[in-house]
Amino acid sequence: MLSDRFGRAIEYLRLSVTDRCDLRCSYCLPKGFKGFEEPSHWLNFDEIERVAAAFVRLGTRRIRLTGGEPLLRRDLPRLAGRLSALPGLADLSLSTNATQLERHAEALRRAGVGRLNVSLDSLRRDCVAELTGSDSLPKALAGLAAAKDAGFDRIKINMVPIAGVNDGDIEAMAEFCIEHGFILRLIEAMPMGDSGRRTRGSALAPILARLSGRFGLSELSRSLGGGPARYWGSRDGRFTLGLITPISQHFCASCNRVRMSVDGTLYLCLGQEQSYPLRPMLRAGCSDAELEAAIRAAIELKPEKHDFLDAPAKVMRFMSQTGG
Repeated sequence: MLSDRFGRAIEYLRLSVTDRCDLRCSYCLPKGFKGFEEPSHWLNFDEIERVAAAFVRLGTRRIRLTGGEPLLRRDLPRLAGRLSALPGLADLSLSTNATQLERHAEALRRAGVGRLNVSLDSLRRDCVAELTGSDSLPKALAGLAAAKDAGFDRIKINMVPIAGVNDGDIEAMAEFCIEHGFILRLIEAMPMGDSGRRTRGSALAPILARLSGRFGLSELSRSLGGGPARYWGSRDGRFTLGLITPISQHFCASCNRVRMSVDGTLYLCLGQEQSYPLRPMLRAGCSDAELEAAIRAAIELKPEKHDFLDAPAKVMRFMSQTGG
């Protein structure tokens, strides 16, 4: 098993397959941004599979495909099929805004993607248009319906509450999740890039109290995935709520993941700048042993904790450049 110098087992890899997105969510990617990676710098599917296979040989058991919007990468289900077949991989999942999901849900399911996380910050069409820069809600809802029809269950809805924008929509989203059997996850906004620092996120503790009073929630002892969310459930079992609190109650001591951007750069922490480029050695024809040694060296760079509170202006890259 991979472990870092603080004794944390690294068993979760988040693979970005593109830094492009068809939306411009205000907390993620600013309007007018043009600093995307050159396509010639993107890892191809063979290179992505080599890195993923090396991580799995070293003990990684979970891989998530991310972006940008990963479904903008051509033939993504084909890559998913190759990764799901890796011996020893226990879980292949996908994060998406669902605008392209209606066309791809069945193919992703057949390819071995087991779980979906869908970013959706409101059920009000005007609010979604304001947050994303696009009238995208109908496409997202159609994508969610297609995912259910394809057999995906316990789909997670990721919602970033923003004060004065969508924080009044949380109860409606909870009811929507109850109706469709989805899990609602509330995520604190992170100060990544200028757009992230301008976002005034809502405190999650009072929101949890509000939802607990309405839905009769109690904290669950079990985890629902490989990430950092803590979960609460209703007494009747119909509603599950997850909270991801990197700001108010960080989980650095148990961090089990690293991210690889579309150009093959390993990022060891969202809130720090340590990174390790794998693309040059891949394109120079490195051996599997050399690749595994590089991954081990990269893991040694993983910091103890982020600096979101002490140095919020430290990380200049946007979330879409890192991989969600």
